Amino acid sequence: MEAFQGFSLPPELSLLRDQVRRFIREEIIPLEQQLDPDAPDLPEADYQRLMAKNKAAGLWCLAAPEQFGGGGVNTFGMSVVLEEMAQHRMGLYNPGCGTFGRYPPAPIYAGTPEQIQRYAIPTLRDGLKTFFAITEPSGGSDPAGAIQCRAVRDGDSWVINGTKIFISNAHLAEWGVVFVRTDPDKGRKGISCFIIDKDTPGFTPRPFKTIRTVSVPNEVSFEDCRVPADKMIGEEGQGLFLCFDLLTRARFPYSAANLGVAIAAHRMAIEHAKQRETFGQALSQRQAVQWMLADAEVELRATRWLIWEGAWKADRGEDARLEASIAKLYSSEVLGRVIDSAVQIHGGYGVTKEFPLERWYREARVRRIGEGPSEVHRMVIARSLFR
Repeated sequence: MEAFQGFSLPPELSLLRDQVRRFIREEIIPLEQQLDPDAPDLPEADYQRLMAKNKAAGLWCLAAPEQFGGGGVNTFGMSVVLEEMAQHRMGLYNPGCGTFGRYPPAPIYAGTPEQIQRYAIPTLRDGLKTFFAITEPSGGSDPAGAIQCRAVRDGDSWVINGTKIFISNAHLAEWGVVFVRTDPDKGRKGISCFIIDKDTPGFTPRPFKTIRTVSVPNEVSFEDCRVPADKMIGEEGQGLFLCFDLLTRARFPYSAANLGVAIAAHRMAIEHAKQRETFGQALSQRQAVQWMLADAEVELRATRWLIWEGAWKADRGEDARLEASIAKLYSSEVLGRVIDSAVQIHGGYGVTKEFPLERWYREARVRRIGEGPSEVHRMVIARSLFR
């Protein structure tokens, strides 16, 4: 699918975006209104029904290559789609409630044919949950220096020992990938990536609670965890480069989800300001409120173009790591500011569970940390300026 030309989206992308928009508004939002405001997922029967509906409509696993049963939508297209897919109560945690399928797992990009058949294709086909383990207690922002989790070769296996932390949904996943140090003397070239099945002896996830009520993070321990050598993804010592590639691919749709929820909050604030009166005058007539909404509108438009520019560059095969950092940094901070303004405009209603704003407010705080904290992305951007 081609990226945008000038200011116009390709017709097929516009159609796809509109399909997703209708699905969210007609299928997801009405169901969410019947659930607990902090519900992490749809009821299983509804999930299965909507999953089947999206498969029949060709909306399943849009980002996956067509040869693996996906939609073959590129990074730019997914950024456009994720903006729509995230505009509902669960959208920041789980766009579309998983009814559009999962994002392509690591073996799709660097796995062997056997790994793709055994792990990637079933995951895409059935919407299985996976985990991605890189962060460690010693620090997650500098993986090259912080990774202490070790894997030692023993015959036709590798034995892993160490700890990972803040690994989302590791206790629910069928399998996942872990990045470990296989050669302590080679720095960035001494890190490799392995597939871990949920029932592997020595693999122990321990969930704990955070400010969010969903996407539960885990401390994951590996104690003499023996993994067959054929579970390594890619070549030995190339794990960190695979990790960076996957993160760059994911950061544009991740940023687009930030944008989508911010747009939904902004829309709510505008409607409330038009309807709510104080001292005989609508909030929309108050300059303080007008300026809050005007600033939000400017930031939302700027965010979209930062995402689109970076995703377009990535799809051209160019190095888009800088643009990915810019998009992630700006979108997550704009998300927080826009939701904060929306809560303020709603007053007391903004912090009740009658509206999704208070949930988004809590979840938005996490987005300035996940996928790399804002400070690290500023460091990446600054380095590029002096390079």
